[in-house]
Amino acid sequence: MSAGRWVLPLSWSAVLLDGFDLVVLGTVLPVLLQDGVWGLTPGSASVVSTVGLVGMMVGALAIGTVTDVIGRRKALILAVASFSLCTLLCAFAPSAFVFGLLRFLAGLGLGGCLPTAIALVDEFAPADRRGRATTWIMTGYHVGAVATALLGIVVIPGWGWRALFVIGAAPALVLVPLMVRRLPESRVFVAVRAADSRVDRGASVKDVVGSLFRGGLARSTVAFWVASFMGLLLVYGLNTWLPQIMRAAGYPLGTALGLLLTLNVGAVVGLVVAGSVADRIGVRPAVLVWFGASAVALALLSVKLPGVGVYAVVLVAGCFVFSAQVLVYAYVGRTYSDANRATGLGWTAGVGRIGAICGPLVGGAMLTAGVAHPWGFYVFALVAALGAIAVTAVGVTARRVVPHAEQR
Repeated sequence: MSAGRWVLPLSWSAVLLDGFDLVVLGTVLPVLLQDGVWGLTPGSASVVSTVGLVGMMVGALAIGTVTDVIGRRKALILAVASFSLCTLLCAFAPSAFVFGLLRFLAGLGLGGCLPTAIALVDEFAPADRRGRATTWIMTGYHVGAVATALLGIVVIPGWGWRALFVIGAAPALVLVPLMVRRLPESRVFVAVRAADSRVDRGASVKDVVGSLFRGGLARSTVAFWVASFMGLLLVYGLNTWLPQIMRAAGYPLGTALGLLLTLNVGAVVGLVVAGSVADRIGVRPAVLVWFGASAVALALLSVKLPGVGVYAVVLVAGCFVFSAQVLVYAYVGRTYSDANRATGLGWTAGVGRIGAICGPLVGGAMLTAGVAHPWGFYVFALVAALGAIAVTAVGVTARRVVPHAEQR
């Protein structure tokens, strides 16, 4: 296997472990709250969730930019190693404070993992298949989420919630050494650095970040940030609180966890379809359709449906909600240049993490007030509609620009 062929499977595996973290808290929270572990309440659980998401925001803003300076390979390996170690330590947390601190530290690595992996895969993919490359790598994210939901159903009753964190960290023992040995550096990054060396000046962090606002990109950059805010609010709000919202609607715990699993199965299906659609009709119309369909599906969940009906609607919601956010990343990847693509992805994901922070807070507040069902789904539907509006503000003719160092 040539070096380039290792990029997709290794990056996909890294994103799979990132996907574990997407739903692990939502999987264990009903148990922590039901058993009164550390005296957690919906309010304090929201705080624990929030500090982890703050870590992800900081990690995306920092590591996503640094990858354009030190390289994709080093940043991705560092991210996977750091968040896996902290995830393992979560299993042995003696208090809510320590648990929250470890979630914050894990978030630093998790925040840098996704934009770096997407940038690396995007730069190895043929130009006419970049939409599919982005969505295919994101299937790893939701395969990890599905696996975690399944493990929660199987593992927690017999072994307890702590075992879930041990299982989630274990694959890194194989993945990290394999990445050190086999993962190549981006050819685009190597070429850009070679050009920088010929002019005897490298691109500074200030140059790279500033390039997101030059050459007509300022409006697009802000629009991407708003769309990512809305998309990640949906992703983390639903994955953190969907089981508890469904329990508030009268569904038993087993059904509530089953719906979380269904949501992420729908995400995988949606990603497989979304990439091909984006490459065929264009990423801009695709992301508009996906956000619009998300709003409709989420509004339908406000109605308590019998039997298979609720599973069907949750499956459809998963198909569109998660793919909409990924299509935003694909749009970002096609808008920025080779020299600042990882920075664009990192800042879009990083600013979007504010939405990820707000999602669990909004869900927790509505649960505390006793209005999570049906009003929670009305709020989420509105958020999806606002995501579509933000995408319409992306400049269609924005000119790609590069940092000053590369222009010299």
